[in-house]
Amino acid sequence: MEHKISGVEYIELISDNLLKMTKKDLLPLYEDLKAADCIVCGGSGRSLHSLNIAMSQIAMMKDPKVIITREDVGFPGRGMYDAASKIEKRHKKIVLLINSGSGESDDPIHLAEELEKYLKETGSTHFTMGLLTSNSNSSLAKIAQRHGHVITVAGRTKQQIPSSDAYSETGIMGDLFELGSLFLLQMITEAIAEDSPVDRVLELVAEEAPVLRELTEKAIHSKSIHAALNILERRSDIFLGGRGTAEEVAKMTAVRLFHIKKSLGDDVYIARGVNTPHPRAGDLEILVSYSGRTKPVVGWCNRFKGLGGTVLSIIGRDGTNLDIHSDLKILLEETVEPGKPRRFYMRAAYVLSCLPILLTARLREKGLLLPEYILKWYHSVIE
Repeated sequence: MEHKISGVEYIELISDNLLKMTKKDLLPLYEDLKAADCIVCGGSGRSLHSLNIAMSQIAMMKDPKVIITREDVGFPGRGMYDAASKIEKRHKKIVLLINSGSGESDDPIHLAEELEKYLKETGSTHFTMGLLTSNSNSSLAKIAQRHGHVITVAGRTKQQIPSSDAYSETGIMGDLFELGSLFLLQMITEAIAEDSPVDRVLELVAEEAPVLRELTEKAIHSKSIHAALNILERRSDIFLGGRGTAEEVAKMTAVRLFHIKKSLGDDVYIARGVNTPHPRAGDLEILVSYSGRTKPVVGWCNRFKGLGGTVLSIIGRDGTNLDIHSDLKILLEETVEPGKPRRFYMRAAYVLSCLPILLTARLREKGLLLPEYILKWYHSVIE
């Protein structure tokens, strides 16, 4: 790639990593996902949110597949072992699809182990496993290889571990994998929606890569992001919200902002969460909505402003209620035919991913360095 984005070179690195993939790397799992009528999603933290963002678009296709997560209220069992017999009565071809950079996270390992136990006891042929990971030698990878297929999505190497002034080059912690797997899964979803061969996935990656660069570059130089950073770098709490897939984008962003703001003694909340307090004057709310008309989200905006807060909205349409009432906005317009996956949510996740990176740079300019071991401490304690 010749063009570089000032301040967020990690997005270039993500695109480069994906464009090194081959048809052979993707084909086995792609064919399983294409043939499946049900996909059970697994992961933890930002990796799970990445997976959910992309898979939500499969559920919206003209010929949708059933998408299930362990966190669903209607999940048919206490765990995967209990649920498997009920799921295979309803579906012929099921893929347990897990997204885990390390391949060692407890929740997805437990999910895979329970399904493996069920398969060994019953000999069921209705299930396969799929894993996206940066660690092809991990515990999860070994299980997935026995019952399905693994795609390796490059994460950060040992040589890329940053100092506190180099997050723009490598991202923070798992950014390369989490955003890279989101990008790849979104393109897999679109290729499946088109009923295309696997080659189309790589074509779509190449097509979208410059768009992501352009949108993110435009955002980081915008007045809205500049104003949001002015609030983020001072003592303030942050609130994020959306409905449906937009909430997954909000949660993915909230996790990383929390690592930084908590280091400053501030808090980050999800709108309407069980522990969400009333905002104070000077706090920031970040809302995500493609339509800009979702009534609860517009209501959050109005109430937040009424209490003296500032609202930044990521929207897909201008002239809407959320557009008009927000103090700050980033417009990510997109025209999509009904029944086809939408890229808005992936693009919103990428645009918002720059906020933690740029915030650490702002803080560094004022003499406050945030080495990654501090951010990892909050990550390990809270998640």
